This record gives sequence, C-alpha cells and structure tokens, in this order.
Amino acid sequence: MRIAEVIGRVTLSRSHPSLRGGRFALALPMPLSALRDGGPERGDEVVVYDRLGAGVGALIGLSEGGEAANPFGKQKTPIDAYCACLIDQLSF
Repeated sequence: MRIAEVIGRVTLSRSHPSLRGGRFALALPMPLSALRDGGPERGDEVVVYDRLGAGVGALIGLSEGGEAANPFGKQKTPIDAYCACLIDQLSF
C-alpha cells in the first residue's frame, strides 16, 4: 500500500457494471520525504477507484495490482488501483 494525495476526479461517459456505486479519482503517490518534510516530490498520476468519497487534497491509502481487486471478492473488476482508506493524520 502506498500513500497518495487526491488531485482531481475522472469523469466517465460509460463504466463497467461491476463498478457501480463508486467513482474514479486522480491521485499522486507521495514518497517518504514528501510525507515527512512536506516536500514537493510526487510520483506519476494514478487513476484510483474510490468508494469512500475522497475529496481533492485528501490523503489516501492506495492498493495496486491484484490487491486492488480483493475488495470485490470473486466478482471480476477492471481496476488497477483502489482507495483502501482515508488518512486523517500521520505521525513519524
């Protein structure tokens, strides 16, 4: 799991039926130096499926790959990244 900052939303004209009830957010993964020191470094943008309602500027826990499909059980879903949690506070 990585920590990322939500920077926007993705609008779809059509979506897969298994993805009803959620939305897609655009997020930038953050390296440890950015989290600890507040530096400007960020990773490449990632489109994330979100059922938790993360808004712009929110910090989220981001699962990718096979782990991203785990919340859906045996139902096949076409996603590569999933918003697993909303982060209120970080302590180092």
